[in-house]
Amino acid sequence: MTVETLAPEGFSVASVGDTAREFADWRRVLQRQLARTPALYDGLTTGDITEALRTAIEGAIDLDRTFATRSGPHRLMVRPVFGPAGEVHAVRWWAGPADGPVPPLPAAAGAIWDLDSQTLAQPSGITTLSGTAPEEYVPRMSIAEFFHRISAFDRHAEVLDLLYCPESGEKMQFEVTVLRAAGRATRWRISVRARNDEHTRGAWWLIEDITSESNPAIWPTLESVGLREAHRRAGNHLAVVQLGYTSISHWLTDPAPWLRWDYLFRPVDVFHPDDRIRLVELGARVRGGESAGVTVRALNYSGGYTPTSLLLYPYPGFSNRELAIAQMVRVADDIPVMEPDPAGLGTPEGPIGYDDQLRFRLAGRLRHSSVS
Repeated sequence: MTVETLAPEGFSVASVGDTAREFADWRRVLQRQLARTPALYDGLTTGDITEALRTAIEGAIDLDRTFATRSGPHRLMVRPVFGPAGEVHAVRWWAGPADGPVPPLPAAAGAIWDLDSQTLAQPSGITTLSGTAPEEYVPRMSIAEFFHRISAFDRHAEVLDLLYCPESGEKMQFEVTVLRAAGRATRWRISVRARNDEHTRGAWWLIEDITSESNPAIWPTLESVGLREAHRRAGNHLAVVQLGYTSISHWLTDPAPWLRWDYLFRPVDVFHPDDRIRLVELGARVRGGESAGVTVRALNYSGGYTPTSLLLYPYPGFSNRELAIAQMVRVADDIPVMEPDPAGLGTPEGPIGYDDQLRFRLAGRLRHSSVS
C-alpha cells in the first residue's frame, strides 16, 4: 500500500498494489486489507501500522519489524518516498511471511511545483523511474517540458488549473505515458495535492512507476497524430501561454524550432524581460473573450532573441483563468530557423539553462529523428 503524505490536512491511499485508490481513507483501506489476510490480522493491528507509518514519516527512515502470528513470524516493511529536499511525500508498506519472498518495490519519487518560479523541482532519485535517464536529469523543469514528455494525455487544463490556482484541499490523480527517445514508452501514476502554506505555494507530487505488461502504454489516437502532422507540414506552432506569469505551459503542436523554451533555469526567460509586461497587459482583453496580437522577442538557441508574432485567443472553458492559446510566427527572416548544433549552445556570458542536458537531448533527437 502507498500512503501519500503530500499535504498537512492528512494522509490517504494513493494505490494498493497496481490499483489506484484516488485518495481513499487510509484507515478504512488498511482495515479491509487486514481483514482479507487472516495471517496478519491476529498479529498486527491498525494501531501497530499507524505507529510504524508515523515513525517512518517523522524520522524519514526505513522501518523493518518482525511480529508473531499463529501462522509463524511475519515481517512489516515501511519505505518512505522522498521529494527534492528530502521531504517525505509518501510511505509504502508491505507485510508478509518473514521467510517468504518480498515482491519488488516499483520506483517512486516526490516532486514539488513552485508557483513563483513556475518550475517542478525533482530529486535525483527520479532517474530510477522508467523513462528517465541520468543524463537527462535536471533539478527543475517547466510544466511545458513535463507535458512534452507524455503522450495521449488530455487533462492538461485540469492540471494547469490546480497548479496555477493552488487552493488547500484541491487534489487530483492521473496516469500518463512517458515517451523515450527511441520510441519506447512507460507508465507513471501521479498524485498531486495543491498547497498554499508557509512551506509551499504550489503543489506536492507523488510519481509512481506503474510500467508493466498488464498496464501497457497508451498511444495517441490516429486523429491526434494526423492533426499534429498537418500542423507540422503547414508550419503552425500553437502553445498554451500563461499570460499572468508570461510563460509557455503546453505545446499543442510541435514546438516552434527557433524558440528556446526548454532546459531553462527560469521558464519566463523564454520572452525578453521588457516584453513580459505587454503580455500581462493583454490578459484582461483575452479573458474578456477577445483575441489580441503582439510582437515579442523570443529566446533562441544561440542565446539571442528572435522577433516573434503572437496571436492570442481565449482558452475555451477557462475564460476566468489567465491561459491563452498563442499562434506563433517568426517575424525575422535573417535568423536561422533550425536549432543549432548542440556544441554551439549558449553565449560567452554563460548558460541560461541546463545546456549539458539540452545537448544530450538534441543529440538524441538527431539519432532518432525518424521516430521523434
